[in-house]
Amino acid sequence: MKRAKHQDVPAVHPAAKAAPEARELRKQAGDWLKLRRADAGLSQADLAARLKLKYYTFISQVENGFSRVPTELMGAWAEELGLEQRVFTRHLLMYYEPELYRLLFGAESK
Repeated sequence: MKRAKHQDVPAVHPAAKAAPEARELRKQAGDWLKLRRADAGLSQADLAARLKLKYYTFISQVENGFSRVPTELMGAWAEELGLEQRVFTRHLLMYYEPELYRLLFGAESK
């Protein structure tokens, strides 16, 4: 069946264009997390142990923007850094899900 002009599939998937931006935002989140960890006086290995993670290298992956803080660990991660869970999670949401953040909180400043 032939598609009408308005039904053409875009040549570039919208997520493909957003990928570099998403990586940059994850890196910014990682930089913020690294500073908070340093402020708490914890090494990556210390934080991983407190979070009961098998490998401390996961902390490195998050801080370097290759991974995200898993939702199920956000509360514990915040506590280990001495931060309020709600504030911590909201801040990460700004990086991890900027459109959702905008919808929930508007164009509030970072």
